[in-house]
Amino acid sequence: MLNIDNLLISFDRALRVVSGQASASRPNPGDAKAEIVLEERERQHSAGLMRVNHVGEICAQALYDSQRQFTQTTAIQEQFLQSAMEEQDHLAWTAERLRELNSRISLLSPIWYIGAYACGTIAAKCGDAASLGFVVETEKQVEAHLASHLQQLPAQDAKSRAIVEQMRMDEVAHGAAADALGASKLPLPVQIAMQGMAKVMTTTAYYI
Repeated sequence: MLNIDNLLISFDRALRVVSGQASASRPNPGDAKAEIVLEERERQHSAGLMRVNHVGEICAQALYDSQRQFTQTTAIQEQFLQSAMEEQDHLAWTAERLRELNSRISLLSPIWYIGAYACGTIAAKCGDAASLGFVVETEKQVEAHLASHLQQLPAQDAKSRAIVEQMRMDEVAHGAAADALGASKLPLPVQIAMQGMAKVMTTTAYYI
């Protein structure tokens, strides 16, 4: 059962996430790469992709927070906390890259957070195995999505590409960690529904 302190902490964390105030615990992978002046079309495309990635990290914060709140298993809570900390790095890195590209985070950030929190809560209420399975499937889809972005980003946009590659490797590790804790495989209709929701999010966030 949640107490008022946990609710207040979660609410404060949510406000920081949707307002773009996240800070990273690891160096930004893009900092080691030289900034190349992109053509306007390329800049806009990179910004659109990085905005999508930033929204994905908003959703990740909501998912891990809700799932951690509703499990009583200490090992799972600790893993979700560790994964959330690394996802917060991603959140900060993508926000910083958007600023460098003279762009902005999604205007619909609160909606993405609320929707993801609701999905995470439902998954957690289905039990630990299903909740972990939800993480595994989410990270599988995110890894594929990030791999596609590495194909789409302008070749000369080394800063964005370095960030996305590190994110991709982290997502693979998060999925593997959840699987090792006893994840169950989600039913195919659930996987397809998750793909559909992700498609709506990525298409919308690219522009808004």
